[in-house]
Amino acid sequence: MASTPIISLRRGHAVRHNGDVCVVISHELKTPPRMASYVQMSIRSVASKKVSNLRMTSNDSMESVMMERIPHEYSYKDSAGDHFLNSETFDDVVVPVEIVDAVRDYLIEGQAYTLLFADGVVADIELPPSMEMVVAEAPEGVKGDSANNSNKTVTMETGLVIQAPLFINPGEKLLIKTEDGSYMSRA
Repeated sequence: MASTPIISLRRGHAVRHNGDVCVVISHELKTPPRMASYVQMSIRSVASKKVSNLRMTSNDSMESVMMERIPHEYSYKDSAGDHFLNSETFDDVVVPVEIVDAVRDYLIEGQAYTLLFADGVVADIELPPSMEMVVAEAPEGVKGDSANNSNKTVTMETGLVIQAPLFINPGEKLLIKTEDGSYMSRA
């Protein structure tokens, strides 16, 4: 495989580190004053699920691993893990809890997600940019309080807790930005 400069890696890319296929889970370029810049990143081994923190110079490179992105539908969770269904082949894929935990608050039965495979093994779950979710719990907005605080804490159907405007009520459908879990609009 080709070598990829560290500086061009992003979350979700697969690389080979110490002979093991790993997925980049965080990547940040740091440029401290009067020092050489470096890249601080975390990678998770596909085989062992172990997370490693690396500090490398921006001139270093790592071997890229080909990733395959396949759409799957979330089905259910049981003692074996979380089950995703390939809607074309109807194959059931069980994703380990270590991978699912990062996106647990965004999993809705029947919703389409993209599973990332590296060397035939599920390496990560790619969320859509935004998702429609139903409000499970929302306290009553205090009348006349809009001058001080125009948001309140609401809980979505999956357990995700977000800040939403005072006028939002239980049962409403909201559009949520998956990158940071922020309220976008009513759906």
